[in-house]
Amino acid sequence: MKIVVGLGNPGGQYAQTRHNIGWMVLDRLADRGGWAGHGRERDASKVVQGRIAGVDLTLAKPLTFMNDSGLAVRKLLARERAPLNELLVVADDFALPFGKLRFREGGGAGGHNGLGSIIDELGTEKFSRLRIGIGEPDRQAIDHVLSRFAPDERQRLDELLDAAADAVEAWAHDGTNKAANRFNPFELRPADAERLAAPGEVDGPPGPDGIRRTKTGWRRTRPPEAAE
Repeated sequence: MKIVVGLGNPGGQYAQTRHNIGWMVLDRLADRGGWAGHGRERDASKVVQGRIAGVDLTLAKPLTFMNDSGLAVRKLLARERAPLNELLVVADDFALPFGKLRFREGGGAGGHNGLGSIIDELGTEKFSRLRIGIGEPDRQAIDHVLSRFAPDERQRLDELLDAAADAVEAWAHDGTNKAANRFNPFELRPADAERLAAPGEVDGPPGPDGIRRTKTGWRRTRPPEAAE
């Protein structure tokens, strides 16, 4: 059983903010598995379990608020009796440009309070994490991470969530190193008023059936608001 923890804050005021992109990625995975709305609360997290593409996954959203995320992660690992190499933490990162993905097998918190709490509770930095770029702040960091995405970012947010969900699936199948080789070079398309690619081409508009082709596969489009 692979465990994926998405970092975020509970409460409607935090929904769709940059700091909650880890939760958004888990929502996308739950949608793919048909598990949306089937989670339950235990061990200070909202948890759902199921199988995606042949891999058993536990998806967990800590409900402790960001700064105490480690409490929930420690309880979850204890219940599942899972080794650290079965854990992936999905978190935002304002040191990365918006849309970049970055796998790492360990390392420090990088100023992220959620990751810092997990490191403190587990007593180690040796767990995999997927950082998702939310863009460099042009204001105080706390104001930036708790802000909502700009219009040009929301235009591409659905594509970013798909790519990040694909990255998590790759990690579950192939491990951190192979997933990193595939997804760390990922580049989200630039913002534009209209797509330049033709229908059916990579990053082109969706067809009449609402399906578009991305760099990581064919996806049915939906507005980001549907994840709320």
